[in-house]
This record gives sequence, C-alpha cells and structure tokens, in this order.
Amino acid sequence: MRVASGPLVGIKVIEFAGIGPGPFCAMLLSDLGAEVLRIDRRGALPSAELDLTTRGRDVIELDLKDEADHALCRDAIAAADVLIEGFRPGVMERLGLGPVEMLAANPRLIYGRMTGWGQDGPLAHRAGHDINYIALTGVLAAMGSPDAPPSPPLNLVGDLGGGALYLAFGIAAALYERDRSGLGQVIDAAVVDGSASLMTLFHGLARRHPQIIERGHNPLGGARANYRCYRCADGCYIAVGAMEPQFHAALLSRMGLSRELGEQEEEMALMTAFAARPRNDWMTLFSDCDACVSPVLDLDEACSDPHLKARGVHVEIDGVMQPGVAPRFSRTPGRNQGGVPASAADIPDRLREWCARARDDGPPE
Repeated sequence: MRVASGPLVGIKVIEFAGIGPGPFCAMLLSDLGAEVLRIDRRGALPSAELDLTTRGRDVIELDLKDEADHALCRDAIAAADVLIEGFRPGVMERLGLGPVEMLAANPRLIYGRMTGWGQDGPLAHRAGHDINYIALTGVLAAMGSPDAPPSPPLNLVGDLGGGALYLAFGIAAALYERDRSGLGQVIDAAVVDGSASLMTLFHGLARRHPQIIERGHNPLGGARANYRCYRCADGCYIAVGAMEPQFHAALLSRMGLSRELGEQEEEMALMTAFAARPRNDWMTLFSDCDACVSPVLDLDEACSDPHLKARGVHVEIDGVMQPGVAPRFSRTPGRNQGGVPASAADIPDRLREWCARARDDGPPE
C-alpha cells in the first residue's frame, strides 16, 4: 500500500512512458507526493530495477489504437491535474490525445511536453539525443580537456538538468498559476531551451572574457591548479576546489607548499604531491581543514560515505540502493516508494479507481 507524503499530495499525474527526462521529471513529482500513473504500451513494461526513475508510480499497459483502451486513457486524462509526454511533435495529436482535445475535456489540465528540440523550429521533428542538444547550445564546446574533443558530461546537463528539471519547474509554476486563474496550459519544455538557460552565467562572463568558455581557460572547468582533480598513489582521485584565497592558502599550507609558486609550478607540485600518497591518507590530512578537498567516489563508495549516510541521501527501495528525495521540506517531507505494475485484467478497474480518486480529491472545474 503506497502512502503519499510531500507538498504535492493530491496532485494526479498521467505520464506517457518514455526514456530520459520525462520519467525523471515524473519521478521528482512522485517523490514529492504526486500520484503518478504511468501509461506504457502493451508488452513494454520496464524493469524498475534497471530504470530507477520509474519508481513511485503505478504502471499500466494500454493499446491506444484499441477503442476501449483509448476511452479509458481519455477518462484518466480528463480527471488528471498534469500530463507528461515526451513524443515527437504531432504524435499525441495523431492519437487524438493532443492538448486541444484534452484541454477541452479538462480545462484545468497542465499539459507538459518534453522534447529535445522543442515543439517548433527547423529541427523540431528530427531525431536527437542529449549530446546533440548540448552541442547546439554551446554547452558541449566548454566541456573537457583543451587537447581532446569535447567530453559529454553524461546526460546530466541536457536531458536531466536542461530537460527534466525545467519541466518539473514549469509544472510547479503552472499549478501555482492555476490556483489564481482556474485554468491549465501547455508547457513546451525543450532540452535546448533549458540547456541554453543553464549557460546564462557564461553568456555574461564571455562578453568581457571571451576565452573563459574555451576548454582549458575556464576556472570552473579545471583550468586552474586549485580547481581540478588529481590522481593519488592508489589510483584514486582527489577533487580540489580551493578557489577563494583563504581556502587556497589552507591547501598549500597543509601540503607544505609555497604560496609564491606560479600557476604551472603549483600544478606540478600538487600533481607530484598527491601522486605520492593514497587518497585516504590525504583525506585524513585534510579532515579538519577548510581547503575544499574531497575524495572522488564511485557510486558504491558514495552510498557508504559518512556524511551522505548521516543525511540519508541514499535509501534502499525493493533491495536497491538509490538516491532519496530532494529537495527536503520541513513540514511536508517527500517519500520514496516503489511502483506497482498492473496485470492486463486489472487495468480497467485500476483506471476507474484512479479516476474516481482523482475526482474525489478535487474534480476539474
């Protein structure tokens, strides 16, 4: 039995199954209390153990070309607060489930559309992935070493940062506005839009210092000796972020290095020093020092880190360790929970129950 908890309790969300930013956004909403119903194609139920972003919601399979299933889906959307879909532009319209039809049936519906290129523009109907979106927006050009091709930062900046988080923010803003207007609206969340937005700081800095966004010149991209990673004697890595003068001074002092070293001299001195001792030795040395030095941990190590354990950053759900709810709320904390797939025989009853519960919690006006 799922027990909802969080600031979004009472919000009903229909999610059309996909990959990447859409499911991640739905997970965030579910973590904060929203009741999310994920609609997938028949025979395509994902493994929650492999895709942890599908946690926290019930999953049903529908054949949207089947008249009965299509009617059930429309009923569910008519009772929902939010819809999330991540298809190419026009797919939902061809299914008869586009925003015009659904907002006519449910004027309070927040219709969230998650794409890479956006709903319009020359590339709107083209295929693409995270690497393509951040390449076009100037993000990728700033990533990596200057003597190598740009290095994709996983899909954290595009799909998740520029996509899922902006869609979640848009949904929260639209829900807030709906309390005043009583009306829903369509959210066009494009990864290119969000990724470009994330580069706002650097657009400004580049006007005065054009080289700052070039690989090898950005202090936040590893261009300075006091803000980068170093290899230790055991093959593990240390992350140094001693940018401010007081932290920089503490770093050099604790390592016994002169503050008069030039940039290249300091880089070589730090590289040589860190390579001479294992990572744990260095962490012991810096344990009581504000030098902004941290170990570079892998996922298993992160789950065992004392600070992260003390805060409960990771939780175990269905036997799998994974990140917990973020952010944290003092009065209405969120809650991590597993998902429940429905059998084919249960789908009509499950949907009718979901629709009735949605209407009881607050029917669309």
